[in-house]
Amino acid sequence: QDGAATGGYAAPSSPEFREKQLARFRELAPQMDIVITTALIPNREAPELWTPDMVAAMKRGSVIIDLAAEKGGNCKLTVKDEKIVTDNGVTIVGYTDFPSRMATQSSSLYATNIRHMMTDLTPEKDGTVNHNMEDDVIRGATIAHKHDVTWPPPPPKTKAIAAQKPKEKAPELTPEEKRAAEAAAFKAQTKQQVTLLGIGGVLLLAVGLVAPASFMQHFIVFVLSVFVGFQVIWNVSHSLHTPLMAVTNAISSIIILGALMQIGSGSWLVILLAAVSVFMAGINIFGGFMVTRRMLAMFQKS
Repeated sequence: QDGAATGGYAAPSSPEFREKQLARFRELAPQMDIVITTALIPNREAPELWTPDMVAAMKRGSVIIDLAAEKGGNCKLTVKDEKIVTDNGVTIVGYTDFPSRMATQSSSLYATNIRHMMTDLTPEKDGTVNHNMEDDVIRGATIAHKHDVTWPPPPPKTKAIAAQKPKEKAPELTPEEKRAAEAAAFKAQTKQQVTLLGIGGVLLLAVGLVAPASFMQHFIVFVLSVFVGFQVIWNVSHSLHTPLMAVTNAISSIIILGALMQIGSGSWLVILLAAVSVFMAGINIFGGFMVTRRMLAMFQKS
């Protein structure tokens, strides 16, 4: 709820809203480490927002700061001007003298407010008071004016929270425009792919002129693998890149078989490289599946 129209104070809510609000709070209570309540309604007792069963559901060591303790508190277990610990280890702070506990900050903020109010009262900066009753701040601070009692003040005309400018909606395309846009995108993508294939073909031809036939066989397989892999990954949603790459790492570690086959080689250099390959492939295998498992666990309800 927006409290801007009531000077920052809470407004009485409907029973339906209150029931939904409390139900949501009950769901969140076991997850909360610290709860700060501030709801106050002018000339009324503070509304109960954090019930005893919510306190009982909180973890041991959690803290509730009840800034509405002066009016009874938003938590009925709050004791005014005291700090208590419940049976389940939840600390409830009901101090009403927080300003005096932060003297420097309070004095600075209070002085700033007074300075701004004096600026509003003397807009010409000549010491002459201009008691403008159209000003929300001056009107709200005035109790009597010209022999008339002006308290309580009416709701402020200007909201404390500025209204956000509505975002401009993109014009909706007609079916013909959508088809034209899709066709243009397809043509651009096709042109790009043909260009890349042409450049790749020229490079392969240039390499083939100087490289031996045995090298070209492996090189062509490598280039095709890169191309196919690029096309597969490029068409996957960005949100799926991490789990996809994790599984791909695990699957691609089939190279460990080639490394194991080379460990029996007679060359110490080949054996060393094969051992390093087995180690790196092992990291890919176990790391890939561990990352995937952790990401899947994020979407599971405990």
